[in-house]
Amino acid sequence: MKVLLHYSAGPVLTRRLAGLETEGLSVEVCPVLKGRHLGEVMCGVEVLWHVLEPVTASMLSAAPNLRLIQKIGVGLNTIDLEAAERRHVAVCNMPGTNSQAVAEMTLLLMLSTLRRLNQLDAVTRAGDGWNLPATWQEQYGEMSGRTVGLVGYGAIPVLLAPILRAMGAEVLFTSLRQKPNAVGKRVPLEVLLRESDIVSLHVPLTSETERMLDAGAISCMKSGAILINTARGALIDESALLSALETGRLGGAGLDVFGVEPASTEHPLFKLDNVVVSPHVAWLTQETLERSIGVAVENCRRLGNNADLLHRVI
Repeated sequence: MKVLLHYSAGPVLTRRLAGLETEGLSVEVCPVLKGRHLGEVMCGVEVLWHVLEPVTASMLSAAPNLRLIQKIGVGLNTIDLEAAERRHVAVCNMPGTNSQAVAEMTLLLMLSTLRRLNQLDAVTRAGDGWNLPATWQEQYGEMSGRTVGLVGYGAIPVLLAPILRAMGAEVLFTSLRQKPNAVGKRVPLEVLLRESDIVSLHVPLTSETERMLDAGAISCMKSGAILINTARGALIDESALLSALETGRLGGAGLDVFGVEPASTEHPLFKLDNVVVSPHVAWLTQETLERSIGVAVENCRRLGNNADLLHRVI
């Protein structure tokens, strides 16, 4: 079975993929942003292991043998699901495989933003670490004693909430349904925004959630609050966020995702020292990759045997 992984592969993953030949899988790696459009290498591919770059109708038309789009992760907003359905191409994701990694990165962004780690890293590298401006002393904070609001209560907040409570934070969360065993207090979004010192987003990108943190919602947040986003960039109105950070309405932001990706070097948020960023890699750990390959290989096996696929969406 011919498989295309549309991402990069380091030495360990390359060896792992080569070993799949024994399971009847021939996996080609096509790194993103390497001058080859995905459509150019899709001919003959039966299974696409998809990570970030959007899968469009034109790409699907270039892949007459494609039978399965396997999302490495959870979010499906980068796949033209209607086009896949028209072409009778199955689409699967893999909930839970990256939850631990994203939960840890979310916590990392919270702490890094609270302590302005990007600032400290820069001045230390410049040999000026003992010459910090006195005003910076007033910018640093601790997790203990703060209220953290988790927007959504899926697999990632389930892992994150007890860690936050153990660190001394009060946890609020929103959820469409009751969560009997949840750590924290379920409240409406407007209450969460008003009372939280840190707001962290954990919902999928849909027509209902797009720009849910717009200028109006951001204005409801506590003065000096921190906003964390490891979900999807389009959940936030970035121009409204920029304004709130520039004026001091918000105290900081930790962002792993952006409205347009990869984010440009000219992104205005990058000019602010109260913003900590990473390039949509909250999910990326060796452990996540190993769990993901396991699910992807199992679905290839099931596809070959005409068996029910794991986590099938279409």
